This record gives sequence, structure tokens and C-alpha cells, in this order.
Amino acid sequence: MTVSGRFVALLALGVVPVVLLGLGGGSGAPAYLALGGWLVLCVVLGAIDLTAAASPRAVRLERTLPARVRLGAEAESELLVTNTGRRMLRGMVRDAWEPSAGAAPTRTRVSIPAGERRRIVASLRPWRRGERRVAAVTVRSWGPLHLWARQATLEAPGRIRVLPPFTSRKHLPSRLARLRELEGSTTVLLRGQGTEFDSLREYVRGDDVRSIDWRATARRHDPTGGRGARVMVRTWRPERDRRVVIVIDTARTSAARVADEPRIDTAFESSLLLAALATRAGDRVDLIAYDRVVRGRVQGASGPELLSRMVDAMAGIEPSLIEMDWSAVPSQVAQITSQRSLVVLLTSIESPGASRGLLSALPQLTAKHLVVVASVTDPDTIAATGERPNREAVYRAAAAERSLLDVSRVTAAVRRLGGDVVTGAPADLPPALADRYLALKAAGRL
Repeated sequence: MTVSGRFVALLALGVVPVVLLGLGGGSGAPAYLALGGWLVLCVVLGAIDLTAAASPRAVRLERTLPARVRLGAEAESELLVTNTGRRMLRGMVRDAWEPSAGAAPTRTRVSIPAGERRRIVASLRPWRRGERRVAAVTVRSWGPLHLWARQATLEAPGRIRVLPPFTSRKHLPSRLARLRELEGSTTVLLRGQGTEFDSLREYVRGDDVRSIDWRATARRHDPTGGRGARVMVRTWRPERDRRVVIVIDTARTSAARVADEPRIDTAFESSLLLAALATRAGDRVDLIAYDRVVRGRVQGASGPELLSRMVDAMAGIEPSLIEMDWSAVPSQVAQITSQRSLVVLLTSIESPGASRGLLSALPQLTAKHLVVVASVTDPDTIAATGERPNREAVYRAAAAERSLLDVSRVTAAVRRLGGDVVTGAPADLPPALADRYLALKAAGRL
């Protein structure tokens, strides 16, 4: 039960006779009697009003929600409220969404006659990824005098999955145009050492005898032609379609915010753009999100299904406040593929101490794969190096220079171990990683 401001104002009116009779110089007994009678009257009126109110438990709720929505986009939550009681329901319905769901409005006034139903629509604009849930709806039913109300909290569970926004898709058309130019200017049937069969030709001195195709040789043998046996060998070409394995670091460093965006969200944007580009190029893309356990994995998908499964896997991944176990990453990659692939490690390389585990695991990866390490840089750190108007700014600039020097040291160490490094601000890292992928394609390294 709850009371309204109208009931409080009604009680306050009982003070008037007390003040008036008290100013008359009497004993005050009539004033207190009048006040007591007024209180009794107010309580009786409130009880009558409460009795006349419809029961909030005689309400049936039905909820309709979309299954998914992208972060920053808008979705509609529909709540159907049916009054199954015998009295008119006058009151307020409060939908108890999580604050991060961005629901508006959360409170709605309703007037529902007995046996009828009303539709309440709320706009959802989530500002966090993951599962946004609602568990209950509170219904408050007022009486005709609007003095007292009956209230009940009813179960009406619902959830909506908030996916990464994929704002970096705006860079995809220009990169696809460059990919088409690259495919048009590259020799597709470049023969050489590889694993894809190209054609058959006659054996010449210097050919690898392991390439002899004895069945083709037997079919070409013509004893009546006078030329005798013609030995045929297979020619090979390098693979056009390669594998891309994306490893996202979900450990504690991925929780840091750079330019008001968590590092892990920038890693997701970079992964989605790279995957969209690579799958258009015909490459196979696999994803793993890892710290000490696998937080998400996408394998065996291609085309539109790949991006759909990736955003669905990313939606529920949050940074874990633990250290990254880099020693297990080579075995995780080996479980995905045994052939030479492009392995993209999305992590942080801000300090040599924190990158020690990464550097120790790199030789095992670079021995078999082409490795690219992608890391976010803070644009505020770069800007601080050029601002030195006072002593405090000079110290800040020195700290920023030291931070950039640490990044340069780790970058040099990664390159000495056979890897490549891509860095950029949150808005610049996704297209920079896509450009590096295209550069590797153009150079024939992928």
C-alpha cells in the first residue's frame, strides 16, 4: 500500500482548526478533538478508497521484444497489460529495466476498464553491450479518490542482446575497392612452390621427382607413336585463399578506456572490419577471445554468417581483471589450424613489463605463421608531448614521451622476433589493420 500527496494535503487541512482555536486563548481541548476527528475521517476515506481500487494482482502481462539490437541503435519494448479483474484499473505501471538499457519512459499512467487491454511501448537505446534484462513490472492501482493505492510487483522477464555497433563498416567500401584493384592487377596463376594443383607438363631435367604423376604418365604412354614414355609432372601454385586467425586479448589491459572507449571494444571493431574484408577476399577467418580461458570462439563460418556469429559472440564478452596467459596462445592457434596463416593478436604493447609474456610466445607463432600485433594508442598521450606551456605540462609531456618510448621498444622487439605491428587511435586502428592486410596481399605474403 502507498499514499498519495493528495492524502498528505488532506491531513494537513486538519491543522487549520488547531491553529484557529489555539489563537482564541482556550484550553485547546476542542482543537485536539477536532484534529483527532479529522484524522479518523481521513483514515476512513483512505480505507474506502483502497477498498474501491482494483487489485494489481489481477493484471496479466505479456512482453514482446526484438532478440538483438546494435549498441547505440533504438529498439521498441512492447508490454501488453490486461485487466482481468472486475474493477476499473487506474494507476501507474513501472517497467523495471536495467539503467544501461536506456529505457524511456519507465513509468506510464494507465486507465484500463475490466476485461480490456492496453499496449505500453518503451524506447530502448542501450549504452552497454551484452544481455540487458528486465525481471519485473510494478503495478500501482489507485482508488477513485486517489488517496491510497494498492501495489504489486509482477514477474515479466525479458532480455535483449546488445551487439557491438560495428561503426568501422564505413571503411569497408573503400577497402573492398582496393581489394578488387589488387585482384585485377595480381597474377592469379603464378606457378611455383605451393599446395594447390595447377596443371600437368612433361618432365624436364631439374624437376623434383616427387612431383611426377605416374598415373598421368601411364595414360600418356603411347607405344605405337614412336616417342616412348612421356613422364608427366604436376605443377603447383601458391594458395590464393589463406586462413586468418584473430586472437583478442580479454585480460585486464583490455578494460582500460582510451578516448572514452574500452580497448576491447576497439579490438572488436578492428576484428569485424578485418573479417568482413578477408571473407570477401575468399580467406577463411576464425576468431578466439582469450585470457586464461576461452571467452568466445567462432570457427567454420563464412560470408554473412561469419559476421553474425562474431557479433553474437562478442556481445557477451567483458574484460577479465586477470593477467593474460600468452604461453597457451600458440596451442590455441594450433587447435584452429595447422597450416600457415595470418595470426592477428589484438592486445596492448604499452609497457615492456606487461608485454613480456607476448614476446616469449611470439617465436612459437612466427616460426609457422605470419603474425601481426595490433594495439591501441592513446591520442591524448601523443597530444601531451607537444604541450609545454608550464612546469606541470612539461612533466606531463615527459611522461608521455616515456610512454611512447616504451611502445617503440616493444614494437622493435616484436619485429626482431619476426612479427609486424599496427598501432593507432581507437578510430584509426580498424582501417589501419585492414590496410596492413591489403599490403600483405599485395606483397604476396598472404
